[in-house]
Amino acid sequence: MIDKIANLPPVSEMMRESGLEPKKQFGQNFLFDLNLTGRIARSVPEIEKNIVVEVGPGPGGLTRALLMAGAKKVIAIEKDKTTSQILSRIVDASGGRLEIIYGDALKTDIENKTSYAVCSNLPYNVGTELLINWLHKIARGEKIKSLTLMFQKEVALRIVAKVGDSQYGRLSVLSNLIADTKILFDVPNTAFVPRPKVQSAVVQIIPNKDKIKAIKDIAKLEKLTAKLFGQRRKMIRGIIKIDWEKYGLAGTERAEEITPEIFLKIASIMDSNLL
Repeated sequence: MIDKIANLPPVSEMMRESGLEPKKQFGQNFLFDLNLTGRIARSVPEIEKNIVVEVGPGPGGLTRALLMAGAKKVIAIEKDKTTSQILSRIVDASGGRLEIIYGDALKTDIENKTSYAVCSNLPYNVGTELLINWLHKIARGEKIKSLTLMFQKEVALRIVAKVGDSQYGRLSVLSNLIADTKILFDVPNTAFVPRPKVQSAVVQIIPNKDKIKAIKDIAKLEKLTAKLFGQRRKMIRGIIKIDWEKYGLAGTERAEEITPEIFLKIASIMDSNLL
């Protein structure tokens, strides 16, 4: 079946045949570089053993790479139904290893409750929201083995940032309280069609069971980080007016100075009504 995938026409040719063009409203920037899509797909840990969920396959460049890399199965969620002419050809060549779900990924739950990995060139306009959605699912016990995701470089740096880094913020806290994170490699804007103004990077997020055990209420933690980082230049006592000494803080700190572990401690004992 890999031979059938390899023998499909180039993605660019299939797009021309179908009259498909990237749509700005869906945040579409397509990848045609086979070396790059292959590198992303091969970065998925133990891909041969995993079902892989992909959001926004577009004309299927990364989808094909995931199948070529030996994914057990690929479940691709696509909002743009005009891609169906191309994606259906990949389905036919996949030997039953590709399933397409047409819908909004933010509102789509994967019915297969076994473990799965996620690998996507995420649409720029919903990438952060999708990541937070997956982090919630991981914290609630959904069996997501890994996330291998392409973001704008700025967002990628925020995900892996530590206290003291200029990019440190809400995404840094949530991601690193749940998982181990790292940037795998950068991707130049010249790799995309159309070419975006920003650079991109591939981030890998591996859920950490020991970290997850410490999280009691991910929604409360998210509200706390959103509230404090929403006014990151203000002292925390000016944002939430409480006796911060009860939480081991002076109140003169700013959100960017508080470690993920302290955020977790605060969220575990703070009254939800204060958020």
